[in-house]
Amino acid sequence: MAVETDTKPANPLEAARDYVRRGWSVVPVPFKQKRPVLKEWEQLRLAENDLDQYFDQPANIGLILGEPSGWLVDVDLDCVEARAIAAKFLPPTQAKSGRSGAPESHWWYIAEGAKTVQHRDPVTKQMIVELRSSGGQTVVGPSIHPTGQQYDVLTGVPAIVQSEMLTACVRALAERVIQLRHADQQAEPVRIPNTQAGDRHRVDSSTDIERRALAYLDKLPAAISGNGGHAATYTAATVLVHGFEIDPDRALSLLLDHYNPRCEPPWKEKELRHKVTSAAKKPHSQPRGWLLNESREPPPDPGIDISALVEKANGPAKPAKSSVRKRRDPTAISDPGPVPDELLHIPGFVDDVMQYTLKSVKYPNRPMSFMGAIALLGTLTGRKIREPGNVRTNVQILGLASSGVGKDGPRRVNAAVLLNAGEARKFGGKSSSGEGIEDRLARHPILLKQDDEIDTLFENMRDNKEARYRNQFSMLLELFSEAGGWRPVRDKAGQESDVIYQPHLVLFGTTTPGEFYASLSGKMLNKGLLARLITVEAGERSKRFKKAVWNDPPQHIVDAAKAWSDFKPPGWGNVSDQPNGQAVPLIVPFADDAQDALDTFADECDAAYQLASEAGSEPIMAIWARAVEKATQLALIYACSVHGTNPVIELPAVTWASTFIRHTIHRTIYMLGQHYYESEFEQKCQAVMATLTAWCRVNGNIGMPYRDITRKHRWPRREHEAIHDALTDQELIISEMIKTAGRPRFVYWLRTETDDPE
Repeated sequence: MAVETDTKPANPLEAARDYVRRGWSVVPVPFKQKRPVLKEWEQLRLAENDLDQYFDQPANIGLILGEPSGWLVDVDLDCVEARAIAAKFLPPTQAKSGRSGAPESHWWYIAEGAKTVQHRDPVTKQMIVELRSSGGQTVVGPSIHPTGQQYDVLTGVPAIVQSEMLTACVRALAERVIQLRHADQQAEPVRIPNTQAGDRHRVDSSTDIERRALAYLDKLPAAISGNGGHAATYTAATVLVHGFEIDPDRALSLLLDHYNPRCEPPWKEKELRHKVTSAAKKPHSQPRGWLLNESREPPPDPGIDISALVEKANGPAKPAKSSVRKRRDPTAISDPGPVPDELLHIPGFVDDVMQYTLKSVKYPNRPMSFMGAIALLGTLTGRKIREPGNVRTNVQILGLASSGVGKDGPRRVNAAVLLNAGEARKFGGKSSSGEGIEDRLARHPILLKQDDEIDTLFENMRDNKEARYRNQFSMLLELFSEAGGWRPVRDKAGQESDVIYQPHLVLFGTTTPGEFYASLSGKMLNKGLLARLITVEAGERSKRFKKAVWNDPPQHIVDAAKAWSDFKPPGWGNVSDQPNGQAVPLIVPFADDAQDALDTFADECDAAYQLASEAGSEPIMAIWARAVEKATQLALIYACSVHGTNPVIELPAVTWASTFIRHTIHRTIYMLGQHYYESEFEQKCQAVMATLTAWCRVNGNIGMPYRDITRKHRWPRREHEAIHDALTDQELIISEMIKTAGRPRFVYWLRTETDDPE
């Protein structure tokens, strides 16, 4: 069995030895290439002492997939959309690899009997996702991609899954990507080798379905009391009533006759009926009938995370010693990583501004330059356009970047463009209070607010230190929703009451990641301020650009900005540009396929919201509640960037915007799970869990002595006792007194099984 390794081999020879020791077959690939050149390389089986003659010089390493490597298979995510939504469709696995240009583009599993299946776009014929198995190979680190990027070394433990399940999951992922791109098209898999007769599309009779269901049931582990019996039985019931769409009463009979005799002890009929009823009524992440013939497989419920059912269907198979399963949070999301470069591109004005920024600063940063350009266009289009649902371009952006990464450059570029376009009045500095923001908008109704170290605002809002910070909190919340309406200006002594029609505030705030997450509060999360922010991380500092020269903005950028300044939508009057002028914006239409794609994304977000609601997670509910609105804002900005003052929202705009927002939301939810704690006590509980998890990686789940925990965390005894009680109540740990030759030893165990998935 493959084991996880913490160290990454320094060279190809060392890496090849490591892969062979893990039971995998390797093949040499020419340096900076992706395909082997040896004849009949598929039959190559190198032992450890053979490796020197193949990897004694620069070379890439390929892993021979399928049966030669103990049924190691690779799910290759060939497009950015597939990588963005993979966590919602594929079984969880510790083994993922890729490269900087395509992070986590390969998900690894052990799937006995799996066949290679390719899914291509029915329009472009380009690959979407591929399940690679026997007859194929995949290049892994420390190999070098033809672009010069280094592949990740495969160090994690591949999850063990059933081949039928993995095939269905990969197909569901491809169907979802096709749905996002083309709505009405269907993914067409290409099997390699040629399709067997048993794989042809057919309509099964009820007898055939039962026969296949029973064959599947026989592969599932029996329920053993104290060893995940509830989960195993619930999975069996789900397979019958949901996977094969068998009537619940008939499913109960099949369980009684064919599954129950293998259980220890057998279930009572009443208990089995409860499992069947629950499996039939409760929502599932897999589509109904997902285990039937592929031609009858309906499209998956948009955006639903199927990993929970996948885990259950795998049964209580023993994990590797380094693997620890905690009680599953239904809203938890695996780390998608920072926004990939492929998503940092909008044709037209946005890309022009980004390229100008990157050439003008010493430490160019693509994510910050990209988001700065979006904020600039969101400002220029303020009060002049909207989409049919009255969503505007008043984006609120938060850029997370460490000191010296390049936060200042985009802000300077935005100021220079507005100045050269004669729109300096739209540029605002740092406001000290909510009233200051309102007064600024009362002078001119469009404002680009660029704040560095914005975590100070969040921190002071969290601690309620001063009223002015609380006012800014309320102001940011209110103005986000008021861009399509009006805002009454607060009463002032000696002045008449007034209103601001369609106040348009664009926020481009930056701060360091550590300071931001440390400043978060429950109020900020639950009230929805974080949900309104489009949060993007800058990543590492780039190499210094020695040719950077600061010049005034290029004329074509200034001309495009002036075009928006001069643009007057039909119905604009002479005072429409004033705070109290009732500006009539241009309504930007959706192309039909673009509207359908946005509706599909909305269904996905609604499902995620419902999942968070059932889990009682207010912050996650708030984040998903604003997802469609933010995607619509970005699609509108995309249309303006491409088409100028005559925009239309087309499918590429919606596809990009929904993928971008989905990725940033997943990253935000993941980072919250890693860094946000309701209290110091919760943070300490998580620290103990991290210590136990690290212990298990080294020693297996054999129980960590209490004394070692106290040495690691030097807290008062009372705190340790309280943490122990809390983790025990949450069923995350088990404690036990172990008899030894000397004094008895008190140890903590990580709990590895849930009591009941229901």
